[in-house]
Amino acid sequence: MTPLPSIGFVGLGNMGGPMCLRLLGAGYPVTAFDLNQEALNKAVAAGARTASSARECAQQAEIFLTSLPRPDHIQEVMGGENGALRSLKKGSIWVDLTTNSNELIFQLAAEAPEGVNVVDSPVTGAVDGARNGKLTLFVGGDQASFDRVDPVLQNLGMVIHCGKLGTGNVVKLVTNQLWFISAAAIGEGFATGMANGVELGTLWHAIQNSVGDSFVIRHDAPSIFAGHYDPSFSLDLCLKDLRLIKELNRNVRAAMPMTTAAEGAFALAASRYGASAAELHVARRIEDDAGLSMRLKGDWVPHWEK
Repeated sequence: MTPLPSIGFVGLGNMGGPMCLRLLGAGYPVTAFDLNQEALNKAVAAGARTASSARECAQQAEIFLTSLPRPDHIQEVMGGENGALRSLKKGSIWVDLTTNSNELIFQLAAEAPEGVNVVDSPVTGAVDGARNGKLTLFVGGDQASFDRVDPVLQNLGMVIHCGKLGTGNVVKLVTNQLWFISAAAIGEGFATGMANGVELGTLWHAIQNSVGDSFVIRHDAPSIFAGHYDPSFSLDLCLKDLRLIKELNRNVRAAMPMTTAAEGAFALAASRYGASAAELHVARRIEDDAGLSMRLKGDWVPHWEK
């Protein structure tokens, strides 16, 4: 029986932590690193070996995974003379699970040591998807690299090979583009119904059984009803992704009014509540301005606890 490849995993946050645990549960030998000692301890308790740095983690990996919040974090960890990229051994593959900038991915791929391949594989499905192995992973990279990493990534959810390097990020950002537009619209729809005499529970039931239904409605609305607005993803991260989407939109050469409006809605919420506030404060801003309460009684278990 062919032994499982050694895994290096850097970034054990809201998404990376559960993904690392799933790989450990599948029996992979994992070496992990994170600046957060508590997050690292959870991985160690599940069987991970620890590294003292991202570079040391990379040195021990046949398949090296990174899951970090922003492109500048990837640049800091991977780039430069002392970055983890230079420590990868010949024949290894770096898989970046971050929603990243293609410009940066292409730059780092060009700097990779000879014999080291690079794959972009941003994920979608939120924290509950990461915990339960029900993410969708958008992979960009050559066929040979994809074939090697696919069995590993299958432990995390559905894997879609999107094409050459960079296409994974493009597809992920398109899905986020549509998500942000929908998320920005939820509060507007609820407010319109409530301000005109419809009870929120009735309205939500009707939306779920109509053309207004969507994953965003079913997954995100309960976070509004509960009043925590989903702290697993911040307004700052929404705006980061919207900036990356704007970079891609330069190639479209047509007006994108829906995306522009969504960015404005999230920017307005961030200016009101702070960039670190939970993502669905984009709906709270409408509640507050309209003098409405979108609290709804129910057993709204946070999705990251499911």
